Amino acid sequence: MEKESIINKRITDFSKATDTIQTILIFLIALLVPTFLGEILNKVFGATSVIATNSQLIIGSIVNTALVVTAINLKGWKKIIGVVTMPSISTILGGYVFKSASVYMVYMIPAIWLGNFALVYSYKAILLGKQKNYFLAGIVGIIIKVAIIFTSFNILNLFGIFPEKLVSTLQTNMGAVQAITATIGVVIAFVIYELEKRKNKETA
Repeated sequence: MEKESIINKRITDFSKATDTIQTILIFLIALLVPTFLGEILNKVFGATSVIATNSQLIIGSIVNTALVVTAINLKGWKKIIGVVTMPSISTILGGYVFKSASVYMVYMIPAIWLGNFALVYSYKAILLGKQKNYFLAGIVGIIIKVAIIFTSFNILNLFGIFPEKLVSTLQTNMGAVQAITATIGVVIAFVIYELEKRKNKETA
């Protein structure tokens, strides 16, 4: 019951229309950004451009922003699980973030889901549940998320699942890149959080 109540916490009680609209928008971001943004960046800027070659940073930052906004604004297990699970599936299906390594990322899906949920739950529990600092929730969430994903990758790697030539790149993707994109997402979402707090004060 305690976990259920935490999952149902959010910054404010939005109207049904507002809740529906933002839920749809977040789901679309979680679905479409990992699937298509990499291809769009390749075509617009060129496959060898700085922007296209760093598409994982861009896509990951947007997805992590969506995860934090989900934690703050959405409630209920169905919505949370939907946003937590959708990006990793979309990323692998799209194939533009991990490219030739996308097929091997299937093994990482459970860890990525758990890591994403850890970030969301940290905000639910620390910021909304205990009324602690926004960035404290972010730091805890990022550390747990990266620890889950990076440790899971290294455990799977012990069984020789990933080709040796890809291990170094994937270690970076599952470690440093995860930390960077989660941090950027937390910072971007902070702007949304502050705007919503200000709006709530004005309407109180």
